[in-house]
Amino acid sequence: MSEKAFKIFVVEDDEWYRRLLVHNLSLNPDYEIQAFDSGKACLAKLNENPDVVTLDYRLPDMKGLEVLKQIKSLNEDIQVILISEQDDIAIVVELLKEGAYDYIVKSRDIKERLLNTIHNIRNRSKLKNELVSLRQEVTKKYSYQNTIIGNSAAAYHIFGLIDKATRTNITVTITGETGTGKELVAKAIHYNSNRAKKPFIAVNVAAIPKDLIESELFGHEKGAFTGANFRRVGKFEEANEGTLFLDEMAEMDISLQAKLLRALQEKEIIRVGSNAPVKTNCRIIIATNKNLLEEVRLGNFRQDLYYRLYGLPIELPPLRERGNDVIMLAKHFAQQFCSENNMALKSISADATSKLLAYNFPGNIRELKSIMELAVTLCDQAEITTDHIVFGGGHDAMSDITNQEMTLREYDINIVKTYLRKYDNNTKLVAEKLDIGVATIYRMLKEDKTSG
Repeated sequence: MSEKAFKIFVVEDDEWYRRLLVHNLSLNPDYEIQAFDSGKACLAKLNENPDVVTLDYRLPDMKGLEVLKQIKSLNEDIQVILISEQDDIAIVVELLKEGAYDYIVKSRDIKERLLNTIHNIRNRSKLKNELVSLRQEVTKKYSYQNTIIGNSAAAYHIFGLIDKATRTNITVTITGETGTGKELVAKAIHYNSNRAKKPFIAVNVAAIPKDLIESELFGHEKGAFTGANFRRVGKFEEANEGTLFLDEMAEMDISLQAKLLRALQEKEIIRVGSNAPVKTNCRIIIATNKNLLEEVRLGNFRQDLYYRLYGLPIELPPLRERGNDVIMLAKHFAQQFCSENNMALKSISADATSKLLAYNFPGNIRELKSIMELAVTLCDQAEITTDHIVFGGGHDAMSDITNQEMTLREYDINIVKTYLRKYDNNTKLVAEKLDIGVATIYRMLKEDKTSG
């Protein structure tokens, strides 16, 4: 699809100068130009939504300021460049305050300045459109149906709770086993709420050392501690007017919980090394795979913080309790992986479907995603069979890949080694099957020997 023409209106009553402006702008073939000799003539055509209007300040029928105000009242996205001999600084300042993009002094040598200004406007317009498109894509990506795939009663119950959460700023507590999709639900709430255009900031509480978590959340001043060479804004401030997602909340050290409680109650934080409070306004969503009330009973979590955080509870069921949602998710992950890797789509055989439904999925949705990506990788035909469905801890040919933690590189090396066994060490055939070079296979095998 060709790019939409960039439309420019030229408003100038001096015929010679109007022709000069049109000539200079016509040097760019992407510009669609219309010329007018009066303000009223321009305003009458404004429903065509030009991207830019070049406007003479002194027109026979209207003052440039009046035309500018009417343009902005009808469509504030239209950029207006004033071109005039006007030398009253106060008037120029007023024009800029009223929304003029730029003011250019009328001269014969206007070409370079004019074209540069319009080039900058066009680039800004492209960035703005890209940002709008990106926001729409993000919102679409985190729609309920894309976040929680399934048609089970459990899935529809979650849809309902997400919908309720998006209507207000209530704190949300998401619970469930590891791998059930807690962060995806948090993003679905954020990107479908009135805070969608503001930041979504995620913090994994368990991943941050105890002595750094306060600085990470609240920020610090320069010199607050050794190594604090500059002021640092914390996650609360980064998430201002947006959403702060605190994952693995049960792992927060109890010594910091009192400070977090104060921040939530007062809606303000104090940076490490400072006494000055900083106001914040962010929605809080927390997630945990532990029973917080039990943690309160054990003395690991403050009771007052528990009640402050609880808000709207959303409990995500384990995958083993979601019935045929397993197959819907399996098909989704297989199609997604094929699409991302430019592979032909693959179906799932009846026997493979039965095998998936019979499995317990201790790693939940995250595990199913990995299983299906591996199945697609192993499958050379159009249909995924039971041979391609490999569970961690089983006795399948490749169970060694999924029943232990590995780096992505180690994972790749194991797939190559399995294919070599499968095809009697025919390196050329394996390279073709995996769509990699023969040299890559030798290099990976050399890496494996070196690391071993």
